[in-house]
Amino acid sequence: MQVSRKYTRWIAFAVLVLVSAYVIFPILVVVMNSFKSRLFISNMPFSLPDSQTFVGLTNYTQGLMKTGFFSAFGYSLWITLASVFFILLCTSMLAWYITRVTGKATSTIYYLLTFSMIVPFQMVMFTMSKFANMIGIDNPVGIVLLYVGFGCGMATFMFAGFIKSIPLALEEAAMIDGANPPQVFFLVVMPMLKSTAITIAILETMWVWNDYLMPYLTIGTEYRTIPVAIQYLRGGYGAVDMGAMMAMLFLAMLPVIVFYLICQKYIIKGVLAGAVKG
Repeated sequence: MQVSRKYTRWIAFAVLVLVSAYVIFPILVVVMNSFKSRLFISNMPFSLPDSQTFVGLTNYTQGLMKTGFFSAFGYSLWITLASVFFILLCTSMLAWYITRVTGKATSTIYYLLTFSMIVPFQMVMFTMSKFANMIGIDNPVGIVLLYVGFGCGMATFMFAGFIKSIPLALEEAAMIDGANPPQVFFLVVMPMLKSTAITIAILETMWVWNDYLMPYLTIGTEYRTIPVAIQYLRGGYGAVDMGAMMAMLFLAMLPVIVFYLICQKYIIKGVLAGAVKG
């Protein structure tokens, strides 16, 4: 029995190593090629930079100048931070309300939000961009409203799952002590949502930061986010500055990777908490 368990652990370890390599390898390829001349990237994409192919930081400097990276970084940072903040704030309050106030209306809202999770963005993207233009939210401020709308389904679902596991007696005790509903939520409920909130923040940050379609369709080229700016490294007739593109892709990935590494310990805890059924 012990031998069987030992082999099972080794097999599980080997599978996890392979999966990790499968995920990490593309990132390593991008990093390697960001330091190589663009003339060698297509011919030798998997080779390490050497004396012949190494170009130092040339790809990075050219990419920064061609894409207007710092301006795009500012727009991406604002849109991501604002969208994630309002998603967390609005959906946590909504989840608490529809969980504690049961009825046909709240049940309908919950199921509609759950259903929205399975609707592909491509089904509504052209209608959405036209509507955003009509009502004047096709700008870096208005797009935050669109992200909140598209991100509230999953966030509400996860928050509601965790709130169902919170004993109602804690909230009743706070109300007996004189707390009003906002105080009960922000002082009693919200601190217990920390792990779930961080998990949702990570997932929503990766989505908003890397999203290309919504910024391109809504705010266009006037307010370029990082994914949109990187696409402008493609020249006419299909020409692509692969060196600069690899460098900018790495810079675009770096903030999300750092944020994920800092907060990754909360992911499994938050997902398991959100999966609790009341």
